[in-house]
Amino acid sequence: MRENEKERKIEDLSEQEEKQTEEKIRQRAEDVEIPASLEPEAVEKMLETRKKKKSKSYRWKYVSAAAAACVCLVVGAVGYGNMHEGKSDRSETAADGKMDEKQNPGKIPLAKNYDEIKTYLKENEKQAKERNVFGGTGDVYMTDKAMFESDTGATSGGNYSDTNVRQEGVAEADTVKTDGKNLYILSNQTVKIVDASQAEMKELASITLNENCYISEIFVSDHRLVLLYGESRYEDEVSETGGNYKEYTCAAVYDVTDPSNPKEAGVISQSGQYHTMREKDGYVYLISDFYTYYDSSVSTENDYIPQVQGDLLRAEDIYMPQGTIGSQYTVVSAFALSDPTVKLQTKAIFGNAGMCYVSENNIYITEECYGKNDSEKIQTSIRKIAYGNGTLDAVAQTKIDGVLNDSFSIDEYNGYLRIVATVLPNTYNDRIMPIPYKGAEGNAVEDSAAADSEAVETNALYVLDENLEMTGSIQDLAKEETIHSARFMGDIVYFVTFKQIDPLFSADLSDPAAPKIIGELKIPGFSDYLHPYGEGKLLGIGMSVDEDGMTTEGVKLSMFDISDPVNVKETATFVLENVLSTDAGYNYKAVFADAEKNLFGFAAYGDSIEYKMFSYDEAEGFKEVFSKEIINYGNIRGLYIEDTFYLVAGNTVESFAMNGFQKIDDIVL
Repeated sequence: MRENEKERKIEDLSEQEEKQTEEKIRQRAEDVEIPASLEPEAVEKMLETRKKKKSKSYRWKYVSAAAAACVCLVVGAVGYGNMHEGKSDRSETAADGKMDEKQNPGKIPLAKNYDEIKTYLKENEKQAKERNVFGGTGDVYMTDKAMFESDTGATSGGNYSDTNVRQEGVAEADTVKTDGKNLYILSNQTVKIVDASQAEMKELASITLNENCYISEIFVSDHRLVLLYGESRYEDEVSETGGNYKEYTCAAVYDVTDPSNPKEAGVISQSGQYHTMREKDGYVYLISDFYTYYDSSVSTENDYIPQVQGDLLRAEDIYMPQGTIGSQYTVVSAFALSDPTVKLQTKAIFGNAGMCYVSENNIYITEECYGKNDSEKIQTSIRKIAYGNGTLDAVAQTKIDGVLNDSFSIDEYNGYLRIVATVLPNTYNDRIMPIPYKGAEGNAVEDSAAADSEAVETNALYVLDENLEMTGSIQDLAKEETIHSARFMGDIVYFVTFKQIDPLFSADLSDPAAPKIIGELKIPGFSDYLHPYGEGKLLGIGMSVDEDGMTTEGVKLSMFDISDPVNVKETATFVLENVLSTDAGYNYKAVFADAEKNLFGFAAYGDSIEYKMFSYDEAEGFKEVFSKEIINYGNIRGLYIEDTFYLVAGNTVESFAMNGFQKIDDIVL
């Protein structure tokens, strides 16, 4: 499988160092209450669910021992079967002779009836048997950005912060939210409501669901609290094989006009595992991945048609991109927060969903696709669903050569979709490709895959029109390097590639038909997260790397002067020595950034876990203004209300005065 360099950037640890770090984690864990989500039963359930779910890129992703401290170290039956399952869903000419998205871009056809869907699934079953696709097991240390990206700025309309989101103007759920008076916190599968209007915090209420439910995120807006969770239900159907446990994604909406007495206002339920949600103009868009239980010998319609509110979705609401033979849907429901019992619309679209990007007007669902032979490039299928005021309409589809690093690699602006992608040969995903690192004796470990001349990666920039037709592109950028981060800012895009040095490219997209590279800054290390930080500034969070690009030296902060995109300059750097990783490159929601207050913060992982806050001065550079060791395991978030900063870690909340960060109060939930 292809090794994503960005997610293995801590490979300079020796085995001895890793063991020492793991021992520290174990010692710390002895004093920490295990969250309900990590109890053996919950982990077993999660793994069983994810065995069927491919990672968004079908690539092994290794994490260091330090990263394991903040995520979790999972060894077990994952990966092998999923990898081959991913390759089975090749996008090519369908059995009925219709062409795929690349050959026939445009409107995505709707199903005529359930029989057409059954024929589609039967063909997939036949092809899977011909390819002899079976599951397997493997011992893998693995993490996936798609797990965290449940997607600029962390400010809200009031004097309080909101979740750091991918698209300005489109709200997202998270594990901690605030309405400016109260904190809403997901901890140990219980949602706690905390009064933060006074100096002394007070718990007002808590909401707990039944044991078959797993809460992923929460959302708060206009006196509405939404719990987004998955529910496993045993359905004892009359068939030769008996019943099945089926997964449903649910959104439970509560009226929190009186936060001490939340009242359920309605629940939306749809087939599949929770993927993500967005909110805009008072409407929630709920997205799930539905894996069918289709078996031609025993299946009923309940096994392969998505359900919404307990009813089968109509065939005319199911889109069928031809050529992509598979057994998975993406299900999207839209409903009003003010009256969640009125389900406005639901659509489903065939395809193995990877990363989702949601602009102010459209939902883009991506899927990596593999060709018939090794000479072909790995491609990304893109399907566009227009949304607005609770309505949904699949309007276009296409494919591009290459794979996306994350949701920041794709952006919509003035009706055009702009993409930066790393272009890989089809053989790339068949091999493990470790980054070279220095072992205990300082000797470089040979990268055996680097000598394979057939696996040469390049990068590309694409501009597509509203129908996803190619308008302009730049090919063959930064040969033998991969994209680590990107940020689109109006007509300019900045993106980082890395192999041994960090080129920060700037490209002018003002003419969609003729995009052009206008700048290239080469510096050591790399940034795996970029964030606008006031006029003419771009913040980078990544890793410092030695001159050979072989050994990481700590987490690196960079401030770039982008006032002249042609001549970008790195004006300041700050290296956090002995810090091995941060959440920034994996989960943008965990980053606190407010350029107006000149503060940004994140959790840093090294010998211990610390939450660090920084400011920036053009004359003095970066300054660490706050640091707090984190003892409790759990999601870590920083946010503010008025002049008070709140640090939430697991089931604890601490408050600090933002002027000087003197502690005010704490509460254990």
